[in-house]
Amino acid sequence: MYKSRIRAISGHIPSGRLTNDELVGRFTGWTAEKMERKLGIVSRPIIEEGRTAVDMAVSAGESLFRSGVCTPDDIDFLVLCTQSPDYFLPSSSCIIQERLGIPKSCGAFDFNLGCSGYVYGLGIAKGLLETGLARNLLLITSETYSRYINENDRVSRPLFGDAATATLISADAPADRLPIGPFRFGTDGKGADLLIVKAGAQRHPATAETRLPKVDIRGNYHSDEEIQMSGPGIFNFAIDEVPPLIEQVKADCAELNLPIDSYIFHQANNYMLARLRELCGLENDRYYVNMRERGNTVSSSIPIALIDAVNEGFISRGESAVLVGFGVGLSWGACRVELDDDLVLTL
Repeated sequence: MYKSRIRAISGHIPSGRLTNDELVGRFTGWTAEKMERKLGIVSRPIIEEGRTAVDMAVSAGESLFRSGVCTPDDIDFLVLCTQSPDYFLPSSSCIIQERLGIPKSCGAFDFNLGCSGYVYGLGIAKGLLETGLARNLLLITSETYSRYINENDRVSRPLFGDAATATLISADAPADRLPIGPFRFGTDGKGADLLIVKAGAQRHPATAETRLPKVDIRGNYHSDEEIQMSGPGIFNFAIDEVPPLIEQVKADCAELNLPIDSYIFHQANNYMLARLRELCGLENDRYYVNMRERGNTVSSSIPIALIDAVNEGFISRGESAVLVGFGVGLSWGACRVELDDDLVLTL
């Protein structure tokens, strides 16, 4: 049985931009320099008016096909990670299958996960591919958090950007290799309210009242139909869970005699990443951060960072990286991946 490997990653960055200079006039106490220092962000991509997460997903997929690594006919499974679907139903992956011209014999489904979604998606892909249920799987991430954030929310508005990625994963690596894995996962639903959109689904249907903006004790504006995030709560969660996660993955890799060349974490914010690097005992030259022009693009942040890291020479093809996701859910996961010499990257 062949092992699964990443053959290509393509990213789509929307043309809209929100800069620190545009934000500081709205939030007292912020300056553009303070925002950059604390968050590590100067500007973040924002989806264009009239476009959706499905539109970005299609753009990422088309970019991957244009690279020549495969054609739509080669894909026999499509998996979409998004919390910004076009509709409650049908699944957005079904719409993407048709728009990309992928054969009707393709399996497709969505899964709703955020900042750990790319790692979980790789785990799903590995399971489908290495049990013979698929040969070539397209893993797509696409998120438009900006649509769920009140413009006067001083915590979330400066942080999140919009983006999509498409990753081709194939079952064609020799059986004696492990190009994807080992994995570690974790979940703690007790922290569900630390990052949540409270109203609009079945538990709390949308009403005229749920659309009204409110101000919380920290001075953040949002309605119950918009993102509400506890920055300190998410920070404390990451500090508690990520360092043990890294130790587990390092131990797993050591047991399997697998080297680790670099680490790519979900690009949460500069302050959190710096603290996690310190707690995990990781060196700067093995720990990649690329938030300056990207922002926090949720499930797309890790694959975009991977593209940037290779393009900048931080990681070379033929090397390995541990990918680490953590956030909304609460959910976390990590895995090791190898970057083959023929890996195709487009952005």
